[in-house]
Amino acid sequence: MNYHVLTLFPEMILQGLGTSIIGRAIQKGILSLEAVNIRDYAGNKHGKVDDYPYGGGAGMVMQAEPIYSAYEALCQKIGKKPRVIYLTPQGEIFSQQMARELAGEEELIFLCGHYEGVDERVLEEIVTDQISIGDYVLTGGELPAMVLMDAISRMVPGVLSNEASGVGESFQGNLLEYPQYSRPEEWRGKKVPEVLLSGHHANVEKWRREQSLLRTAARRPDLLKVAEMTEKEKMWLAAFDLSDHPQVF
Repeated sequence: MNYHVLTLFPEMILQGLGTSIIGRAIQKGILSLEAVNIRDYAGNKHGKVDDYPYGGGAGMVMQAEPIYSAYEALCQKIGKKPRVIYLTPQGEIFSQQMARELAGEEELIFLCGHYEGVDERVLEEIVTDQISIGDYVLTGGELPAMVLMDAISRMVPGVLSNEASGVGESFQGNLLEYPQYSRPEEWRGKKVPEVLLSGHHANVEKWRREQSLLRTAARRPDLLKVAEMTEKEKMWLAAFDLSDHPQVF
C-alpha cells in the first residue's frame, strides 16, 4: 500500500505516522508514505495558496490551481490516477468496512484541506471519495487522514505481527469486541473471569461471543440492526436484562 498526502503540513503527517506499528511497516516496505507540500506548487515566491472567498465571509479558501498542480505531478510520478480521498465533515462517516475496502487499493491519495475549505472546482475535478471521521470540525484534514491511514493499514497483510488481531476486534461483524484481560489473575480485588482460565477453548469462544453481543447492545445498540447474528443469538439477547448486569456498561 502506497499512501500519498497532499497537505500544507507534511511534517505533521510524516512525524505522526513514523512510529509504532505503522512506522515499522513503512521500514519493512509493506507500506510507503509520501507527503506532498501543496505550497511547492503555489506558483509565487511567497508560497501563497489561499485567497478570500467569493461572496464574502470569514476566513480564507484554498485555491484550486496549487492543489491541482500537486495532484497532476503526483499522478505523473505514479503513472496512473488513484482514488483521491478528501477529508471533510460533509463526507460519508468512516467505518471499519470502508477501511477493509480501501485496504485493497495499491495507491491512495489523501487531500487535506485547511482554512475555511477548498475551492469546490478542484474537488469536482480530482476527488473520488469524501470521508468524515465524525460530526465535528477540525483545523485541517491531517489528523483525519492519519486516522484513516492507521485503520486501513491494519487491514493490509503483513502490517500486524499477529494477523488474527486484525480480525477479532471491535466492529468485526458490526459487533464490539469482548473484554480483554492479562496477568495477574487478580488485581486490586478484581479477578479474571474463571472461564478464561479454564483452558476450554469452546467455552472461552462462547463467553467472548456473548460478551460482544452484550456490549454492543449496551453501548452501541444502533449496530445491532446490521450485526451478523444468528436467530438464536437474537432471541437470547432479546431475553437478556441488561439492567441486571451494570458491568457490561
